[in-house]
Amino acid sequence: MKRSAATPAILRDLRSLKVVVIHPRDQDGDELLAQLQRIGCAVDVFWPRVDALPADTGLVLMAVRPETLSTHYPWLDTPSAPPVIPVVTYENPVTIEAVLQLNAFATIPSPVRSFGLLTAIAVALSQSKTSRARERYIERLEQKQAKVRVIQQAKQIVMTSRGVSEDEAYQLLRSQAMVKREQIETVAGQIVKAHETLSF
Repeated sequence: MKRSAATPAILRDLRSLKVVVIHPRDQDGDELLAQLQRIGCAVDVFWPRVDALPADTGLVLMAVRPETLSTHYPWLDTPSAPPVIPVVTYENPVTIEAVLQLNAFATIPSPVRSFGLLTAIAVALSQSKTSRARERYIERLEQKQAKVRVIQQAKQIVMTSRGVSEDEAYQLLRSQAMVKREQIETVAGQIVKAHETLSF
């Protein structure tokens, strides 16, 4: 694969990509394997199933066939599951539903040709990376919101118990956190928990 200064990072990293191919060793399977090896990927081939992916698997190419539609792949349910590119032989409602359940960002039609495989891989890897970054961002936002809610609850408890303003309650929480050398949300959580225990 020819490289240039303008080559996207994903394409530059393909030679270190570990790919799992879940596909029978037929003409399509052989074509996939040959193309991936030409690109420089490390490839493991399985059929008809694989219950646990090899370590550091970065991409899965999977044949969507009638015999695989009812197959459960435990690794698909994990947060760290790599992106999957289905190899689709038929285009019907059942196949489309199977592809959607794989959360695929790209597909490869059968019979497999050399043209389009590299693009499908690049799109799948890029979209998967974007999706994971978005998920991490949302998770951080949710954690931040949870901390804000706890601090808000603790301020309300301090305001009620001490008869102080919201700003004074916050300063009391902040001072307590500094004394204990802890995060303010940790101190706030302790106050909320103690209050709930006493209320119970």
